[in-house]
Amino acid sequence: MTLTFTLDPSFGSSQGGPALRDGLLALWADVSNAGGAVGFVPPVTPEDIRPELLKHLAAMAEGRTHLLVGRDDEDGGAVAATAFLTLNTHRLMRHWLWLYTVMVHPRHQGKGYGRQLMAAAADAARGIEGIEAIRLTCRGGTGADRFYAACGYKEVGRVPGAIRVGPGDDRDDVIMLLPLNAA
Repeated sequence: MTLTFTLDPSFGSSQGGPALRDGLLALWADVSNAGGAVGFVPPVTPEDIRPELLKHLAAMAEGRTHLLVGRDDEDGGAVAATAFLTLNTHRLMRHWLWLYTVMVHPRHQGKGYGRQLMAAAADAARGIEGIEAIRLTCRGGTGADRFYAACGYKEVGRVPGAIRVGPGDDRDDVIMLLPLNAA
């Protein structure tokens, strides 16, 4: 079983608009509430996440961010995985982009969808003129760094205790890079 991935779906299409927005919000809340390290700590609701999604959508409207959506064809095309690819605006760093908010719905984890999502993100980045690498950060202590390493990313930096998940629970901010000339 695989997901169908699309880059930058139109919010005005039958698969876009409020249905896509609501699917993104539900996915983000479900991933967060299952302990996923995607910018929030549980418990959260879709309404808690909405302001952050609106920032991402504004960046998309400006052409700075691309949305990669994985849909589950066996579940009526429900949003099952996402990632945001954000271009650099600094003139000395336009040769790489950021990968943000990488999510696979908890009910689909362990099925290989995460690897499919990461491969689709790399393919999408290769399709953007001038992009030579993908950079991401992840929260230490979650195992995400091991997953990204298995997908070909290399740890290139670490900021100890940079992420405060809660009182007395500081995590490292792990910086990882995937050169796109690598397979």
